[in-house]
Parts: sequence; C-alpha cells; structure tokens
Amino acid sequence: MKFTLSWLKDHLDTDESLQAIVDKLTMIGLEVEEVEDKGKLLAPYVIAHVISAEQHPNADRLRVCMVDIGAAGNGKPIQVVCGAPNARTGMRSVFAPAGTYIPGKKLTLSVGNIRGVESHGMLCSEAELEISDDHDGIIDLPADAPVGTSYAAWAKLDDPVIDINLTPNRPDCTGVAGIARDLAAADIGTLLQMPIAPVKGTFPCPVNVTLDFGDTPSLCPAFGLRLVRGVKNGPSPEWMQRRLAAIGLRPINALVDITNFLTFDRARPLHVFDAKKVKGNLVVRRGRDGETLLALDGKTYALDDTMCVIADDNGVESLAGIMGGEVSGCDETTTDVLIESALWDEIAIARTGRKLGIVTDARYRFERGVDPAFMLPGLDLATHLVMELCGGEPSEVVVAGQPPIRDKVIDFTLDALPRLAGLDIGLAETKRVLSRLGFFVAGDAKKLKVAVPTWRPDVDGVADIVEEVMRIVGVDRVPLTPFPRDDRGRKPVLTPIQARTRRAKRALAARGLTEAVTWSFISKKEAELFGGGQPELALANPIAAELSDMRPSLLPGLITSAQRNADRGFPDVALFEVGQVFRGDRPEDQFVAAAGLRRGLARPTGTGRHWRTGAQAADVYDIEGDALAVLAACGAPVQGVQIQPGGPAWLHPGRSGTLQMGPKLVFGHFGELHPRLLEALDVTGPIVAFELILDRIPEPKAKATRAKPPLELAAFQPVSRDFAFMVDAAVKGADIVRAAQSADRKLITGVTVFDVYEGKGVEPGKKSVAIAVTLQPREKTLTDEEIEAVGQKVVGEVVKRTGGVLRA
Repeated sequence: MKFTLSWLKDHLDTDESLQAIVDKLTMIGLEVEEVEDKGKLLAPYVIAHVISAEQHPNADRLRVCMVDIGAAGNGKPIQVVCGAPNARTGMRSVFAPAGTYIPGKKLTLSVGNIRGVESHGMLCSEAELEISDDHDGIIDLPADAPVGTSYAAWAKLDDPVIDINLTPNRPDCTGVAGIARDLAAADIGTLLQMPIAPVKGTFPCPVNVTLDFGDTPSLCPAFGLRLVRGVKNGPSPEWMQRRLAAIGLRPINALVDITNFLTFDRARPLHVFDAKKVKGNLVVRRGRDGETLLALDGKTYALDDTMCVIADDNGVESLAGIMGGEVSGCDETTTDVLIESALWDEIAIARTGRKLGIVTDARYRFERGVDPAFMLPGLDLATHLVMELCGGEPSEVVVAGQPPIRDKVIDFTLDALPRLAGLDIGLAETKRVLSRLGFFVAGDAKKLKVAVPTWRPDVDGVADIVEEVMRIVGVDRVPLTPFPRDDRGRKPVLTPIQARTRRAKRALAARGLTEAVTWSFISKKEAELFGGGQPELALANPIAAELSDMRPSLLPGLITSAQRNADRGFPDVALFEVGQVFRGDRPEDQFVAAAGLRRGLARPTGTGRHWRTGAQAADVYDIEGDALAVLAACGAPVQGVQIQPGGPAWLHPGRSGTLQMGPKLVFGHFGELHPRLLEALDVTGPIVAFELILDRIPEPKAKATRAKPPLELAAFQPVSRDFAFMVDAAVKGADIVRAAQSADRKLITGVTVFDVYEGKGVEPGKKSVAIAVTLQPREKTLTDEEIEAVGQKVVGEVVKRTGGVLRA
C-alpha cells in the first residue's frame, strides 16, 4: 500500500516529521517497507537558464553551453558540455553540479574534460532523474520557471512516498483514510473528519439492476448504480494525476482516475461504464461456460459458472470486483456515465482472480473485505468528484440487494489487558484508544460493551480488542519480566524432535549440502521401490497421478531434484531434507527423517575437480561422514554406533552400510544407490545417499540436561602413537577401534584407522590394519615408561578382542 505524505495530511492534521510518522506506523503494526523521498534525492538539482549553446569545436554532436543557475552559482555562468539534440540558447532546463549523484545512470558527476573542453556539471533528461522513460533530450521547462530554485520543489516532486506492508487482516488500511485513523489514535495528529453529503438525484436512473443467481448462493450481497449525464470527460486535474503517478498508477482520464483515487483514498473500489455503450438493464449473475470477456487490459478471458459477472443485453460487460470490459469502458467521448458501487463475495473474488491470473487493486481490496456501510456513501463521494471535475447531472440511485451490516458487540473487562498482554492501563485510556479507532465503548471498569465498526471485520473477540489497545499504546509499555537464573538452567523451549531437526539441518548445511523441500507425496512406483506403496498410504484424491502415495522415504524427492538439476546443466549437487516419512497409517508409523545425497563431484570439501587432484566423485565415505555428522549433532552416542555392511534393497549391496546401536536399534543406512533403482527411476548416477530416523536417537540421560560445565582445555601436549595389527580379513575396523579405546578411556581421546593393506607379503585371508592412537594427559606430562605402558594395554586389548597380532 503506497501513499504520499501530502495525501496522508489530507486526512491527518499533524506537524510530526516524516521520520516520526514512519516510526509510528511500524510500531502500530503497519510496517513501513520503504520511503521514497525524491525531494531529498533531487535536492541538488536546480532550474537553469541556458545563456548560450555553441557548437563543440571538436565534436559534431556536442554543444558547449553556458548556463545561469542564479544565486546557487554566485551569479557566474557555468560551462557544460551537452549532447542532447534539443539543447539551445534561451531554454530553461534542469542542472546538476559536479558531485551530484545521477540515479538514472548510477554514477556521481565529476568535473570532466570532453574532447578538450571542460564540463562542470550536466543538463539532465527525465530518464536520468528517473521521473519518466524520456531520454531523447534534456528537460525543457516553461520560460517562467524560476532560475536557481529547486527543481523538485518547483515540479512538486518533493512529496515522499511511503510504502507499507499490510497484513491480510487490515482491509481498512488499504485506504489512506484508514491509515490516518490509526495514526490519530496513536497521538500522531488529529483525524480530519470529512462527512459526505448525500447527492440528491434529479431524475430516475434509466438503467435497472437485477441480482440473478437462481438457486445458487449469491456472489453479490448488494449493488448500487447511478447515472450522471452530460459529463465532459478529459484529463484529471494535476493534483490527482500527480498522486496516482507517485504510487505507480498511470493517469488515464478523469472518470477512470476518480475510481482509482477512491480505491486508494477510501479503500472503496468502484467501476464506471459508458452509459451509451450499455444496452438495456444490468444483470449481476454467474458466468456461463463458453462466455468470454475482452477486459480493459486488452486480454480475453474465458469465463465459467464459478465467476461473478455484470452483463447487459450485449453480454458480459465486466468481471465483477476485478476488472471491467473494454467495450463499455469510458474514454474522451463519454458524455453519460454509470457509476457502480457494489459488494462482492470475498472467496469468489479470490478464486476468480487466481483462476484467471488477474491481480488488480480492486481484487486486492474486495477479497480482504471492504466496509459494507460505505457502499452508498462511496457512491455519493464518487458522484461529487465526477460533478466537480466533469460536470453533469446525477440520477437517483438504484440499489439491488441489501448491504450485510451486522452489529458486533463484544463483552470486555479491563483485567484482560494484564492477563493477555501484561498491560496495566486505566479505563479512561482504554476508552480513548478504542474510541479513536472507531469503536463505540460503553460501561464501567467491571464490564464494557465494545461495538466493532463495520470497517474492522478482523475484530471478533476479547483478544482482538487487547491487541488493538496494545499496538496503539505501544509494546514498549509492556513491562519487562526477567527470567529466573539458577544453576539448573532453563527448561528447553523446543521438544527433543524439534531440537534434533534444527541440529540436523545445521550439521548438513555446514558440510556443504543445500536444503531441499520436496512433496510428501510420490508416485506408487517410487513408493514401492523404497518399501512403501501399501494401500493404506494411497491418497483418496491425489492432486496428480505422480503424487498418489505418501512417501516412505525422503530420498525419491531428493533423487528427482538432483536429476532435474543435472538435466539443466548442474550435475554436481549435494542436497538434504529433514521431514516426515510414512510407514503406515497409524500415528506411531510416522517418523521424522533426515536424508541427504551427493551426485557427481559434490564432495564435503567443496568441488571434487581440481588441477592438483583431478576429478574425484563423491563416494560412500563422504556420505558416511554426513550421516555420522547428523548423529553427532543430534546427541547420539557416536562412539557406540556400529556400522554393519549392507543395507536395504535400494542400496548397492557391496557399497553400503547400516548405522545401528546393538542388534535392534537401527538409526538408518548409507551408501551408493543401486544401479537397478537408478534405472527404474530413469536417473543417471552414480549417487551416494543416506537416510536416518531421528525419532530413534535415544534421549540423553537426565543429568545431561543440566547446564554445561565450563570448557576446560588441557595444558599438556597430546601424544600420538601408531600401531599395525595383522588380523583376519573378516575383522571390522570398528572392532579394532573400540578395543583400542577401552585400553584407557581417560588418557585415550582418539583412535583412527589410517591404513588397510591386503596383498603381497600378507597371508591369504589376512589383512593389515594400522591405527593412530592419541593420548591427552591432563595432570602432568607423560614419561616414556607411562606411554609405553598404555601402548602395551592397547596391544593387549586388540589382541584379546580380535585375535590379531602386532606387526613387527
């Protein structure tokens, strides 16, 4: 919603600064997105008189101009080199001195030397000032334009434009008058009440209106119509054109501009028909299959019976509440005009606009709900403006239907303010705020009756009244309440699964994967490939054939996204998703899963293609690291996690693993996707992927929920020792790691496998596994004898648990 400061002051008597108004708008819930202050931007530009314009000595298309800018230039002419074809002696134009920022060119002027002649500024076009697209020549001002004065002030471009971001529940603030009402309630000024005098018609309206919806629900509660004959249509006055142009609307003619002006001024969309182009009476009805409308935007729209239209004997003349038809539109030849002011069903307006892809200012307001009590006063206000600007004689008003004005009274007590908002204010201030917002308040402190104005359809209960009072008096009036601080720490706000979801996303993003959000529905074929496809998981009314089943896994959506990227020239992708999967139709069959995949050269360290290392595709070890990172971030005891070879049927049997704790607690799987799966999905590979069920991660023990102890860093240097063991080929590296860790859990802080060898020099059925063991002393530096003793324990534990022997 855009409006200018002067426009606002037509409804609000205030001396507050622009910044104070902007700050207050945001504080009362009308968030200001942008303030465009052309007066400030164009402050350096002044009106100049071109004393002379001589041919440039070294360029055919350039002129050397001497310009007078009055007192701004100390009365001395300034030399400017200009390439505009219309630059001439005696003209008046707009001058920008050196040091001025030119918005249309995105540069700051400096003193330049152009073909050997110095230029100390610039004569500007409208395009360079971003006030129009005209760049064919410099601005040519009238001969009486005052030299040396600010161009922005003279051209009335110094009116700031305020753009606010409205929430859908505030239809009253889609008009400047409603915004002024809120500001006046917040003590920014005084609301200027402008009563609308009814217009007395001098003759019956010759066009009648009928609401014809048959047995179907009505899409038009009420419709008002008036004829004004003998009008003279032409350009609207300068003040109206300037305001419409400032908010991005193109002035058309006085009759159309009046309707656009009232749409933004009073949140009251109207429509005007050229009465001589309307045949017979008007009928408001549903559209019919096969009907079309050539609308004012020049496009032809196909209609159906879900849409509301206004028709005459010729057919459809307007798409109700959204856009008029081109055939009956008003132009400079219009002498008799029909002014329409109606109410429309909000849902029907929104549905029609979406179906046809039409977004208009009228639709924006009607689908949010306009003030039903202002339907006829809005028609009178439009009539006043038409008669004032175009002349003419008004008819009586024809009304079909009845505006649905219902009294809404809410019982309210003052104790709701401290209970719901922490505010403790008196009865007098509460009444003052609500009364200024247009509410009628009666009663005492124990019980109030609050009547809701017709322009506030969003206010339905006590909580809404509290919100109105709180936003106007200011959230800074809500008292501060300190959190209790003790050694136990605060109770977590998030549930365990919410916390895991956040941690999993952060861990995967930190490893270079990009989050994707895919459909919770997949095709039956995809569901069956990942263990789903049961009848109870099929949708009764799918939105598309390929979205027929609830997903048993996150991977089908990620695989499809990866392939879509590859088809568009981005083969190296790393994606992840955290979301729900469905293994049955019971609540306990619904899980929160984390899944990720890597395709092509998308490796954790960045690109897999480098001049030093060559092209290295992501492999099973990369995706294993992703899965373990998620488990660690979610609080799983990673030291106790076992990796078993193999996995479900959708993974490669020799290049996959299962992450579990004990024989029954399976967290998930990782590995390379099976070639048969990729072929069935028509996907090119290879692709490595993982999927974990976050619900299966065990809860930490109660003592772990206490506040974390302070970080302690060891003061002594760690020691690392390498060991190589000859073991049976079937022995797992994880078993060797766990055996080494058990030798001394206080001193040993890390055990990693850094080499595995099978081949020449090693007996068949055997392999050599080398590990690095890190010792971190905390109390004193270790002696050689103490290090040797720990090493002997490591060897003893590995030999005892794996049957291996230490290699010499």
